[in-house]
Amino acid sequence: MALSHIEPLKLTTGELAKRLQDFQREYLREKSADTVGTYSRALREFERWFAEQADTFRFSEDGVRAYKTYLMETRSLSEASVSTYLTAFRQFCQYLVVIGLMDKNPALAVKGNRRPLSHSRAVLTEADIRQLLRVLDDTTLLGKRDQAMVYLMLYAGLSEIEVVRADVRDIDRMLDGTFLRVQGKGRAGKDRQAPLDPPVIEKIERYLEARDSVLPEHPLFVSHGHRSNGQRLNTRSVRSRINRCLAAANLKRSGVSPHSLTHTAPLIWLNKGMGIEEVMKRMRHGTRDTTLIYSRKQSLLQENPE
Repeated sequence: MALSHIEPLKLTTGELAKRLQDFQREYLREKSADTVGTYSRALREFERWFAEQADTFRFSEDGVRAYKTYLMETRSLSEASVSTYLTAFRQFCQYLVVIGLMDKNPALAVKGNRRPLSHSRAVLTEADIRQLLRVLDDTTLLGKRDQAMVYLMLYAGLSEIEVVRADVRDIDRMLDGTFLRVQGKGRAGKDRQAPLDPPVIEKIERYLEARDSVLPEHPLFVSHGHRSNGQRLNTRSVRSRINRCLAAANLKRSGVSPHSLTHTAPLIWLNKGMGIEEVMKRMRHGTRDTTLIYSRKQSLLQENPE
């Protein structure tokens, strides 16, 4: 007896909108705000493209490949972005399988682009670091705040979002050292620890001592403007302040951004002889391969900028 051929799933625009809404409500319910935002953006892109297909799209391997081609060629997204968008779409397809609309997930057969083996953002050299530290102001409240943020990113490997989310009470002083509990991108809570070396602790303490009435529940870094005094800094503000420091040090060349400070931290540790496993732990990397990327770039710390 021949098996009956199962036609690929076809949805109307209205049906797709409802399924996407249900997926985001049910699947993303316990995800972090960053994950929800990433998935929502990715699936909105698919929904826009779907509407342009004039009712021809089917949930098949060919359909998924057509969408991937659109992301790569029409939208000209980076390899990492294509992979992210396909991951979100793959999860949505899996949701359709779970609720019984499909027997198998067609997106599983379509792989995302390989992520680059090296980071595209430039790192700072030792000369750059000296230049950056020279322009930091430690005489004013704003200067002390910005200096502490630079030290956290450059010498503790924190990202912008980890700096923004930090509270005063997240600093843990223990027998084996001082740590900052951090909540990174895509994380639901502050479930990681970043070791703080003495120079970093000193800059944070100097900033906190200069602030008025600091309580444990207060944000670690706040605005000191007239209208927003005491409010938590957002990522845009942190990025703007770090960019200002980079510009003052004449370091705003191609590829250099606030993220460069974070990417420079593991190179500093590796050049001081720290082992791969310890660097991996400090950077909160999910895999050893990610840390090995930095090991291959270790010599860049001594090179002259292009």
